[in-house]
Amino acid sequence: MPPVHTGAPVIPGASTPSFPQSEAPEPRAPGRPGYRRMSLALFAAGLATFALLYSTQALLPAISVGFGVTAGRASWTVSAATGALALFVLPLSALSERFGRTRMMTWSMVVAVGVGLLVPFAPSLEWLVVLRAVQGAAIAGIPASAMAYLAEEVKPTALVGAIGLFVAGNSIGGMSGRLVTGWAAQLWGWRAGLGAVALMSLVCAVAFLVLLPRARFFRPASLNPRAVGRTVVGHLRDPLLLRLYGIGALFMTVFGAVYTVIGYRLVDEPFSLGQGVIGSVFLIYLVGTVSSAAAGKLVARTGRRGALYLAVTTTALGLLLSLAESLAAVLIGLVLITAGFFAGHAVASAAVSRTAKTGRAQASALYQSAYYLGSSAGGTLGALAYHGAGWAATVGIALLAVLGVVSITLYGSHAARAERRMPASAMAAR
Repeated sequence: MPPVHTGAPVIPGASTPSFPQSEAPEPRAPGRPGYRRMSLALFAAGLATFALLYSTQALLPAISVGFGVTAGRASWTVSAATGALALFVLPLSALSERFGRTRMMTWSMVVAVGVGLLVPFAPSLEWLVVLRAVQGAAIAGIPASAMAYLAEEVKPTALVGAIGLFVAGNSIGGMSGRLVTGWAAQLWGWRAGLGAVALMSLVCAVAFLVLLPRARFFRPASLNPRAVGRTVVGHLRDPLLLRLYGIGALFMTVFGAVYTVIGYRLVDEPFSLGQGVIGSVFLIYLVGTVSSAAAGKLVARTGRRGALYLAVTTTALGLLLSLAESLAAVLIGLVLITAGFFAGHAVASAAVSRTAKTGRAQASALYQSAYYLGSSAGGTLGALAYHGAGWAATVGIALLAVLGVVSITLYGSHAARAERRMPASAMAAR
């Protein structure tokens, strides 16, 4: 059982409070006190995170027209936010080790929503990109801290399901944010769309602050840069963690490319859809809610690698189907891409939390950093490819990323088989 923490700071040289075994709290699990409140609070946090992070994505065609810029330049309003998140997630996770997961998530939420209320008033594309970068940096304190919080507070057998619910909140946030911005933009302009998603996120932030239970197993660590550096280096030397980081980055490259560019494809011939209808297409994110929440059961039936193979196969089929010049085929393709991506992300992120025995916040932060760097790369490369050669070029980039996931997973399967065949003496020597 993890050590009990009462919420008071640990003072060097002072004794740590202890409790009789009968009074020690139990890790949270379905049916136990506080689990439902915790799940709802982190669901709200996940919803606000994705709604804010990708608030400009569905509006890119309107932003291109509003500022008179290309798809590649407009895509920086997404890539700046995800790139800043990738850069700041590791240092903020280190701060969460000292000051607490709940405190870090709270301040990150407050700043991100505050900046979100300023974003609609950006006077130029450059200012919009700057504000979005600040917002992404603030959001960086939420994902890694949330996963470390769950790893500490939740019973291990319930961890995949709990993280799946947090990821499900991501998918709902991505869907509702794009839906709200799309219709608000069609009625009142893209600035009104950004204002609407900021207000929605404000409501989520209030729900998060009211519902989140205090951490019971967190113990603050010192802010020793060398110790943090050793922890990070240790994670980067772990072959399994490295593979999981690569899988997260490549999955998000696919997702970033597809959903950054899909609005441009649907507004062009032969579809010519309006901004509100394009925003409604993101209802497909509901599929991600189901697939991420079901990731735990999928792993129980097929194993982690089996679940990843199923996720990449589903994603690849969706990409190929999206090449058709039929709106129905494109939408079915998006369903498959979304289901595969969210399942793969939930499996990989939960595996990171279970693999890291120490420095969980740093382990999760490295995953998040790789994940959002993949999003930035996918969004920018996908937009440039579409501007240069159309949707087929964007799909080509996404399929290369899918091939990367398959290669890493196959290598992991081979390494696991080789390790099982290794004699016990050789294992001890390692």
